[in-house]
Amino acid sequence: MASPDSTRAGDIKKFSIFSAKDGGEEIDALGVVVDIKYYEDVLSNTASLSAVVVESGETASKKVGNAGILDGLPIRGGEPASIILEDHDGNKLSFTGDKRLYINRVRNVLPSTQKDVYVLDLAPRELFANEQSRVVRRYNGKISDNVKDILEKNLSGSDGIKTKKKVNCDETVLEYNFIGNDRKPFYICTWLASKSVPANAGDLGGTAGYLFYETYDGFNFRSIDALFREPSKGNYLFSNTDDNPEEYDGKILSYDISRDIDLQNNLVMGTYANRTLFFDFYKMNYKVRNFSVDSTQSAESKEAGSKGKIKTLGNDEIDSVADEFRKPISRLMNRVKDVGTLPPGKDIEEQLKNWKDKPDKPTFDSEQIMVQSVMRYNQMFSIKINIMIAGDFSLRAGDLIHCEFPKLSTEPNTQVNKKSGGLYMIASLCHNITPQETYTSLTLVRDTFGRKPFRSAKHDKASRDYQNAKGDVLLS
Repeated sequence: MASPDSTRAGDIKKFSIFSAKDGGEEIDALGVVVDIKYYEDVLSNTASLSAVVVESGETASKKVGNAGILDGLPIRGGEPASIILEDHDGNKLSFTGDKRLYINRVRNVLPSTQKDVYVLDLAPRELFANEQSRVVRRYNGKISDNVKDILEKNLSGSDGIKTKKKVNCDETVLEYNFIGNDRKPFYICTWLASKSVPANAGDLGGTAGYLFYETYDGFNFRSIDALFREPSKGNYLFSNTDDNPEEYDGKILSYDISRDIDLQNNLVMGTYANRTLFFDFYKMNYKVRNFSVDSTQSAESKEAGSKGKIKTLGNDEIDSVADEFRKPISRLMNRVKDVGTLPPGKDIEEQLKNWKDKPDKPTFDSEQIMVQSVMRYNQMFSIKINIMIAGDFSLRAGDLIHCEFPKLSTEPNTQVNKKSGGLYMIASLCHNITPQETYTSLTLVRDTFGRKPFRSAKHDKASRDYQNAKGDVLLS
């Protein structure tokens, strides 16, 4: 754990819990909350927050007295909470209004005659709405439009999510017709993510693969390639010296680079080469599609004709293993061919007409997309690094940041490791705030080894000045 001086204390501005009964009476819990953790993850549909509560004797709130908030309110689940957090730079996380969180569970209760210690897990309203809703009706058209519709509007047979938060959807190029079949909204959105291709993709199937997740800013249905094109949100340096070049936004207080290599697991997952058999129930036949990643070429599905270059965070070429392990097919998959299942049209008459006129015309070509999206997801987590920085509430899951790590040395040095440094995507984050310190833990991922040049006028100038003064190489 870094020193308090390194992490700098933030501020818990507000922490109020409202009774689920009696008209929502407000109870101030600010004085009994000692630790807050806020979580985001690109693999999680919703964000979450946990708070450690310590009550001893008379609570800070006179309304519940010696009974404490847990028994005096009482807390039974579903109570709304208004929370405002602020880091040392003034960045706020304000969970009020439409962003209010609700108590999901109480855990680790340690009662005694002198004090109660327990953890409150809170979640957004949409998490509970998802459990109470089902997608029933038919949807036509672009996947991105349907995702926004599912999240923002009423659903047949249930109220639906009806989120008032921002829904950030990268436009998809294909039309996909489907029926909800009584599945939950978040399940549908995640299911559609693997079938999505961004509108600016060029050849279909070249850049398949979306992520569906929530951040403080709202819900995101984002193309992996689009995320990789975003500008960096910050530059961070780990150094065993006292120098902190001005082009960097902050220091990495600690880090852990996962150097685990599991060739067998990669082969099992079909990371280097896979074969998919698509069975067509309409024509009662099947097609076979092979997909491979060549270390000297951009990834392509030769049979499907997809030659779109994959956007990466590392080198333009996707690194892989030796030919003897890269080229042979290692994973066999069976899939039902999905052509959109339903013909386009606003009503049954129009749908039947379209089907009779063009029975072989698909609205969705899974042969091009499925084989590439599977590999895309596998590759995204090729490299994983855990870092800790001073609390920065402006960062979000899915953001890109630039990091530099030192070369191995027994002596203090300013030379960086050109293999491990570079651009990374924040796969998950945890903002942790206590009365003593505030820090942000990040799990960073990258899909390829090596690094790309980092381009920034401020960065380049400051780097040259620093190198001229020190005689060391900080950047590639």
